Amino acid sequence: MSNGDHLLIDPLELQFPFELKKQISCSMQLTNKSDDYVAFKVKTTNPKKYCVRPNTGVVVPHSACDVIVTMQAQKEAPPDMQCRDKFLLQSVVVRPGITSKDITPEMFNKESGNHVAECKLKVTYVPPPQPPSPVREGSEEGSSPRASVSDNGTVNQTPEFNFMSKAFNEFHESTSEVKAMISKLTEEKQNAIQQNKKLHQEMELLKRQGNRSHTRLVVPFKYVIIIGLIGILVGYLFKRT
Repeated sequence: MSNGDHLLIDPLELQFPFELKKQISCSMQLTNKSDDYVAFKVKTTNPKKYCVRPNTGVVVPHSACDVIVTMQAQKEAPPDMQCRDKFLLQSVVVRPGITSKDITPEMFNKESGNHVAECKLKVTYVPPPQPPSPVREGSEEGSSPRASVSDNGTVNQTPEFNFMSKAFNEFHESTSEVKAMISKLTEEKQNAIQQNKKLHQEMELLKRQGNRSHTRLVVPFKYVIIIGLIGILVGYLFKRT
């Protein structure tokens, strides 16, 4: 934090975690510890590269204002990750009750006799934050979460341990249900095979009984025909005699 005459500025160095093809933002806070209304204006040496919101404003007495600086997505990294861009923050005491809509460029003109305070801000690039390690502190890579034992001998189950235990129980229950379903389907299949065999046997039995009945009907009819022929032959012999 530095004293910009009228405002306290934090930080004095704008740090951007540089990444290609990605917009990056950082913020600074302007604090007014005086009893005066202070207007400010933010300038940069590369206005096409940065977007400042708000770039002008009024900080009322004993208050603070946050300024967001956004760097547009960059297609190439600068040599040696060095940035020569600069920012300039100007501040001036204004009459009470003034708002950001009332700010004019003449307020920051030193030639008009205004006491304009200026503070230069540097721009630096820093490495982007690294993602958290998937392996928690105190655990070994490739090992499963385990419960910890406290000094009094009780077991303190960690959230990872409880999660793994719950998952194991659910898997065991689902495995038991699958086994029971497979057993039931196998039993139903065996019953269906037995029913099919029984039905086939009954059909064979009915077929055999039908053949026997047909044979019983056919044999007496043959005897009738033979007897009729014998009767005709006997009658013919009697007529000749």
